[in-house]
Amino acid sequence: MDKRDVLKKYFGYDDFREGQEKLIDAILAGRDVLGIMPTGAGKSLCYQVPALMLPGMAVVISPLISLMKDQVQLLNQAGVHAAYINSSLTEGQISRALALAAEGRYKIIYVAPERLETYGFAGFAREADIRLLAVDEAHCISQWGQDFRPSYLKIASFVRSLPERPVVCAFTATATRRVAEDIRSSLELRDPLTCLTGFDRPNLFFAVETPKNKTAWILSYVLEHAEESGIIYCATRRNVDTLWQKLCDAGVPCVRYHAGLSPEERRRAQDDFTYDVKPVVVATNAFGMGIDKSNVRYVLHYNMPQSLENYYQEAGRAGRDGAPARCVLLYSGQDIIVNRMLMGRREHRADLSEEEWYSARKKDETRLQSMISYCLDGRCLRSTILGYFGEMRDVPCGRCSVCCPEVQLVDLSVARAAGRAKKGAGVGAGSGAGGRRGRGAAAAGQRELTDTEKELFERLRAVRRSAAGEAHVPPYIVFSDKTLTEMCIRRPADREDMLAVSGVGEFKFEKYGELFLGEIREFCEEHAADFGSGAPGGD
Repeated sequence: MDKRDVLKKYFGYDDFREGQEKLIDAILAGRDVLGIMPTGAGKSLCYQVPALMLPGMAVVISPLISLMKDQVQLLNQAGVHAAYINSSLTEGQISRALALAAEGRYKIIYVAPERLETYGFAGFAREADIRLLAVDEAHCISQWGQDFRPSYLKIASFVRSLPERPVVCAFTATATRRVAEDIRSSLELRDPLTCLTGFDRPNLFFAVETPKNKTAWILSYVLEHAEESGIIYCATRRNVDTLWQKLCDAGVPCVRYHAGLSPEERRRAQDDFTYDVKPVVVATNAFGMGIDKSNVRYVLHYNMPQSLENYYQEAGRAGRDGAPARCVLLYSGQDIIVNRMLMGRREHRADLSEEEWYSARKKDETRLQSMISYCLDGRCLRSTILGYFGEMRDVPCGRCSVCCPEVQLVDLSVARAAGRAKKGAGVGAGSGAGGRRGRGAAAAGQRELTDTEKELFERLRAVRRSAAGEAHVPPYIVFSDKTLTEMCIRRPADREDMLAVSGVGEFKFEKYGELFLGEIREFCEEHAADFGSGAPGGD
């Protein structure tokens, strides 16, 4: 199979998004790469597709257990044999996974950076046929990045220890020019193809609000968007606990997450959020890195973060499916005091000299000033974010509270439905329609769902929830909201039609296709008058 066959068969997409094909071609040609792409742009496909085409296996270095679990579930649901190795597994489970990997059972194996130095994994790696090493969240390798992890500095020595050097690729969504230089240098990338597709997320609406009562504002917003999944970030554990209790008292199904909870409480909270048991989470910045939940429709910040890097990464957890989503920051002058207090409590890092520590503290203050400017300067919010990352844009964006103050509090549910249907907006989605419903696919990107189609959408969501429960996976892993919306507009009649829907690959069709086709047929028969004919098939 060529790369497009792999893309369609396993992931259900007809075409590549910006930058994906260029990076994949370079990897297949044996060249190192650095991909700097916004959240939701399909970074994972850039190493997953070549991993399925190259001999041997790919090792993916990932910083968090949650990210590995999500990615492996997605791959296994798509028909790809993958596994992860991290501290959530027993030693027996790790030994079993490594034994199966050594037998060639897995094409892709995810590991935490700390795992690279362990005796068992190092011995496995020296004998394994590793052809590709992918470093996710690569900004963690830079001391100038917002999520520096010393364990990432060991990756280069791990690569040198292998009998044959694999292709090394690095990916991140947030990297200033200096961080990008650190990634290339620290990972010892060889003549890497660097692909910067831009930092913009057009589907996100950015807003800064200054309410007198932040809690009342949050409560009102969440209740008005009761059918949506969202993340609410607070600067302190105390704020998390207080706001979480207020929402619970108001009947909002929500969880809390911070480092003060036990590991079991955090695991249960993350699972309840991921599986849509309780679709709202109130959390500190300890939550979220690597969360792959695609249907988060809003991210609210109860307090101002300490940097634009942190804010853009956290806000970027909204709208990963490419559909419209809101990112609202609630600002008050007290936020500056709280952030400086938190910065002052940081312990002196033993790996830094006094001069380096002083320089790092100055950098922290500079970042905070940039965050304050974002909230107070009155400039286009999107332009401010993009300019911070070196991407200049002078024209008003039309999608932030500065450029469009009249739509700050407008309910975007109608726009959201249209956006979900827009083919090509999601990870790996393509512009070519394919199949017999090509005009229907085009129409999907041009109009909102009708009331009848919205009813079908809810029916398909119920089918998805049931199927996910039987498979023991989060609902969005079965099919994304965006894929369900396209089904509602195209109303596929058979296998060929269903495979033309973006996000439906061959393996997923075999597993779920007839289940969804049956529900669509039944719905169309019940609503023949609304559709004009009673037969499935979009206009």
